[in-house]
Amino acid sequence: RRRAMALARQVLCVSAFLALPLARAEPIRYSVAEEAESGSLVGELAEDARLTPAQLSARRARLVSEDGRQHFRFERASGRLVVAGRLDREELCAQSATCMLPFELLLSEPLQFFRVEVDLEDINDHSPVFPNDRVTFKIPETSEPGSRFPLEVARDLDIGRNTVQEYSISPGNKYFTVSYGTGISGKKYLELLLEKPLDREEQTEMGFSVIAVDGGTPPRSGTAQVKIVVLDANDNAPIFTQEVYVANVLENTPEGSVVLTVMATDPDAGLNGDISYQLSQTVGQSDSAFLIDPITGEIKVTKTLDFETAQIHELSVRATDGGGLSAICKVLVEVVDVNDNAPELVVSSFSSPLPENTVPGTVVALFTVRDRDSGANGKISCALQDQLFFSLRPAYKNYYELVTVSALDREETPQYILSVTAADAGSPPLTSTQTFTVDISDVNDNAPVFNQTSYTMYVRENNVPTVFVGAVSAADADVGLNAKVSYSLAAEQGPERPWCSCISVNSENGHVFVLRPLDYEHLRQTEVTVSASDAGSPPLRANVTVRLVVLDENDNAPLVLYPAQESSPASSELVPVSAEAGYLISKVVAVDADSGQNSWLSYHLLRATDPGLFSVGLQSGEVRLRRPVTERDSVKQKLLVLVRDNGKPPLSATAALSALLLKDFSDVRLPHSSPASEDQDTSLTTYLIIALVFVSLLFLISTAVLVARKVCRRKELKAGHVLYAADTLQSGLADAAAAGTLPRAYCYEISLTTGSGNSEFRFLKPILPSLPPQHCAVGQGPDEEQDFPGVPVSTEDMAPDNAGTLSAGQFNAL
Repeated sequence: RRRAMALARQVLCVSAFLALPLARAEPIRYSVAEEAESGSLVGELAEDARLTPAQLSARRARLVSEDGRQHFRFERASGRLVVAGRLDREELCAQSATCMLPFELLLSEPLQFFRVEVDLEDINDHSPVFPNDRVTFKIPETSEPGSRFPLEVARDLDIGRNTVQEYSISPGNKYFTVSYGTGISGKKYLELLLEKPLDREEQTEMGFSVIAVDGGTPPRSGTAQVKIVVLDANDNAPIFTQEVYVANVLENTPEGSVVLTVMATDPDAGLNGDISYQLSQTVGQSDSAFLIDPITGEIKVTKTLDFETAQIHELSVRATDGGGLSAICKVLVEVVDVNDNAPELVVSSFSSPLPENTVPGTVVALFTVRDRDSGANGKISCALQDQLFFSLRPAYKNYYELVTVSALDREETPQYILSVTAADAGSPPLTSTQTFTVDISDVNDNAPVFNQTSYTMYVRENNVPTVFVGAVSAADADVGLNAKVSYSLAAEQGPERPWCSCISVNSENGHVFVLRPLDYEHLRQTEVTVSASDAGSPPLRANVTVRLVVLDENDNAPLVLYPAQESSPASSELVPVSAEAGYLISKVVAVDADSGQNSWLSYHLLRATDPGLFSVGLQSGEVRLRRPVTERDSVKQKLLVLVRDNGKPPLSATAALSALLLKDFSDVRLPHSSPASEDQDTSLTTYLIIALVFVSLLFLISTAVLVARKVCRRKELKAGHVLYAADTLQSGLADAAAAGTLPRAYCYEISLTTGSGNSEFRFLKPILPSLPPQHCAVGQGPDEEQDFPGVPVSTEDMAPDNAGTLSAGQFNAL
């Protein structure tokens, strides 16, 4: 029943194979002589398969054989089938009547097979060989003419006409002839035939050659040397109980086991009836696996048998009695197959790595399975262990395809290890496993991803060029060039985000640099878009926003807005001598372009004519009287205020102020301003322009009066008189002169604007600059001058000019 089921399966497989459009129904057959030279033409395989050379190359045509041995070579360019190497028919097929070498012509894309069979023709390349090249016969002299003495036939590995055809004896022998033929059982025999009686007294020994000749062209021959020893009478030769002994032995029979026992009998008595056995193996089979006990005739196994190597062992056993007579029998040992060979998987084609976008149904590997055992022991089934992405598909006969069944993702699984198990139907079954390691190659299907959604970087202003401020980093799940990320600034920033040429990004590592020094006061922050692009084809990219924040440095000194330091002459404040402590004299106004604590300003009195008389608000910059004014205080007071920010290190600026201590200036009448003062005072100029527009006539009259008065004043000064604007001012200045604070007489013009909100007045340059200089002793107490440690102060305007006299320009500054 089991055989019937197996036969039914084979019929179904053959039917399925015949129905396949991929394979040719009938094999292509050729014949070639053995020992043909390498490169000898066997046949035009491409022409017989109706294929063009272009198809052969495009479809990667190649030869595949079940045993993996390539006896022939297929030339794609010409489509010819040629001999690949030495072909020995006797080695490949032994003594088989036919020697057929089957293989397949395999085409890929699409898969197609052509069965090819090459018949290996025998040539006469082997000479006959006797099992024993020297044979000795001990023949009694009583032997009658016509007695026969068996010889082992010569064996020729060739077949047909190329095997042994005839035997002969070397010339010069008159006692023996050779007889040969085929017996009733089909066994060939060779015998020496005694032609005339022997006479031991005439000739004790003799020798000659037996020649075996085959039927090849040219014929080949083999020779055995025969030695005849003439004995006294022994008229009975041994006789075997069987002409042919047959034994069945399992191939896993242990060494030393008895296979069978041969037996020969001799009716002679005594020494002539004692039989000994010798074993000789058939020509062509070396390293005998058997030995025989010379006394008992037991044949034993000497080494492990292999059914797959030799299924039948042919032995010859000679039985010789003590008188020299012998007989030969044939022993056939048939090896019984045991399931001792595991299935073999031979891979014909394997594709790895596979792109991760490979479509389902793609053939990954093509392999064949075989088992050297026979029957159920050689019946094979294949299975793929637990796999969701691959499966096995029968292709042709014992060929299988390993195919994909679903989409692959390298980022999820970069490598698959597939185990294909082949098991035979023996008991117990034997298995073998073939492992396919399928690497999945990358496809650029993942864009770079930044490790942050946005970046904020900081740089201090006045930075050095190309300073490193940070780095952006993006990772790509792909590998190789598809994962090699390069960075660049996005070319289009948009109208709300203008391009900043001060930022650069390293294309290799994403390091961000500031190319030029930045000024916090001009640029406090900026944003750029950095693009990360991989090297795939086509490349994928991602963008991220980088915000650069400029940190403030204390690089701007305070700027004094009031009093204006560049004005000439410097403004002066009028302080009544009756003012109490805390009286507001003026306020120093300064700003700092920096921010934060770098812009926090503090005010300090750096130097003053009478330092104890004034105080400066640390935070407000207000200049106030520290104590009431006394008569000992100088009328002219000059102050130098230090404005310092809170940076590290701090920066500073100075503001110079002048003050006049007056007893009373409420009734002071002041002349109109001259054209020179109009140019220096912006507000007065504005009023004069309005007055000129609306009161042109009054302007003409006033101008004429001013010119007349100036002419008069110059005449009076030349006469040595000093003019004063008012009696009060004259008395105050006279007192100051009497006190020794003014070295010479000066005439000043004081201009007050009606309704002025800032109560501003200016000292003008002296009317008589050509008066001879006089020494002036300026009274100063020990505490009237104060310096800040570590702050450089210029005392050029405060010190007397050369000889101790204040110059006109210095007094104007006051």
